[in-house]
Amino acid sequence: MRSGATIRKLSPRDEPLFREHLLRLDAPSRHDRFLSAVNDNFLGEYARSCFEGDTLVLGLIEGELLRAAGELHAIEPRETQAGEVALSVEPEFRNKGTATRMLKRLIIAARNRGFRHLRMNCHAKNLAMQAIARKFRAELTIEQGATVGRIEPGPRTAFSLLVEALSHAGEIGKAVIGLAEPR
Repeated sequence: MRSGATIRKLSPRDEPLFREHLLRLDAPSRHDRFLSAVNDNFLGEYARSCFEGDTLVLGLIEGELLRAAGELHAIEPRETQAGEVALSVEPEFRNKGTATRMLKRLIIAARNRGFRHLRMNCHAKNLAMQAIARKFRAELTIEQGATVGRIEPGPRTAFSLLVEALSHAGEIGKAVIGLAEPR
């Protein structure tokens, strides 16, 4: 991860940053993330919808730009205790461990929210995403031409709650320090 970049939880006020990140993705990156070609209007609506429900969105912020995002969505009906995770990383920020760090935080967040099963979809040629999923012992299968990773986040523990709380506290600390620095 580049110096000065930080991963933090995004809030609804960050929707424009998320939308702009998605719009900067090139055609292959959009296909990697959404498993099909998508246009700018779709991406704008998608960004809006992520902040209307209970989706958790993490972002890698560098300067004033969001360069990568990780999402945790509940799969309906909620009684299934299942969720879906998705990652998008701008090409120049790949192969730096960002997606791995985001996925780790999303798995901890899923555990703390009571999810018992996570899905992660990618196309069969997205070997980088499959490798990241394997780091978390994902079971990979092929379904309708896509690779589906299944991850069992495990039960919520005092330690998993502490890890998530400390990551949020670290974000707040970095924000306060950043505000105090002269510009």
